[in-house]
Parts: sequence; structure tokens; C-alpha cells
Amino acid sequence: MAKPVNLNRYRKEKARAEKKARANQNAVAFGRTKSEKTVIKLLQDKQKRDLDNHEMDE
Repeated sequence: MAKPVNLNRYRKEKARAEKKARANQNAVAFGRTKSEKTVIKLLQDKQKRDLDNHEMDE
């Protein structure tokens, strides 16, 4: 006789695979790499410093 199969395990594995596929699609569509985030943060910090340095004291 065949070994019993746990259908819940296969259902959960399928759900995990679908969720991971959706996450990968979202990462491609909306995500940025760590290096891109770092570059943007550095540029924003520099712009803020430059703006703060150009303030006039009264």
C-alpha cells in the first residue's frame, strides 16, 4: 500500500512559492538596491548640508 500523503504540506509549499514569486516581481518593480539607497541618502545629506550652509544669519 502507498504511503499516506499530507496534503496540507503541499498546499502550504505551493502558497509559499506563489508568495515568493509575487515578492520577487514587486522587488523588480519597486525595489532599489542597497547601493542605490546609499547613493541617494548621501546626495540628500549633501544637499541638506549645502542648503544649511547658505542660510543667512541675521
